[in-house]
Amino acid sequence: MLEKTTIARPYAQAVFELAQESGAVAEWSSALDLLKRIVSDEQMQVLFNNPKVSDQQLQNLVIEIAGDALGVQPGNFVKILVAASRLQYATQVAELFEAMRAEAEGTVDVEVSAAYELDQAQQDGIANGISKRLGKKVSINVNIDETLIGGAIIRAGDSVIDASVRGRLTKLGNDLN
Repeated sequence: MLEKTTIARPYAQAVFELAQESGAVAEWSSALDLLKRIVSDEQMQVLFNNPKVSDQQLQNLVIEIAGDALGVQPGNFVKILVAASRLQYATQVAELFEAMRAEAEGTVDVEVSAAYELDQAQQDGIANGISKRLGKKVSINVNIDETLIGGAIIRAGDSVIDASVRGRLTKLGNDLN
C-alpha cells in the first residue's frame, strides 16, 4: 500500500498551485487546517470505512461541520476527496500544503525541545543561528521536556540537532559499547 504522503502529494500540489494562482494561499491554509481538524476527529474516522455511510452523506457532513469557514473552492475540494475515497488523507494534504507554502515564502518552522524555559534572548540566538544556516526566516516554537536533563533538541525540517544532556549521555553509552 502506498504511503499516505505519496497519496496526498498530488492533491496538495494541485491545491497549492490553485491557491497561488488565485492569490488565496492564506485562505486555503485556513481551510485545509479546518479540514484537517475535522477528519482527525475519532468519530469522523469511524465513518470513513463504514459501508452504511454514503459518499454524499460523508461529504455533506464535513461541509456542514465546517460551515461558512470552508468556502466554495475548498468545499469542492472536499467533494473531490470524498469521490476519490481520499478524505482520510486530508491531514497529510494540509501538512504538505504548509510545507510548500513555507518553501515558497522562504520560511521554516523550528521546534525546540528544552529542559527548561528559554528566555527571549536564547530563542533569538537559536533563531538567528538556524536562519543563517538555512538561509530562511525562522519561526520558533519552544516546548519543555524535563526528561532532557539539560540542553535542547532543535528540529528544523529534516534536520535535528541534539544538544541535550540526555542525547550526549546516550551517545557516550553507545561509544562505550
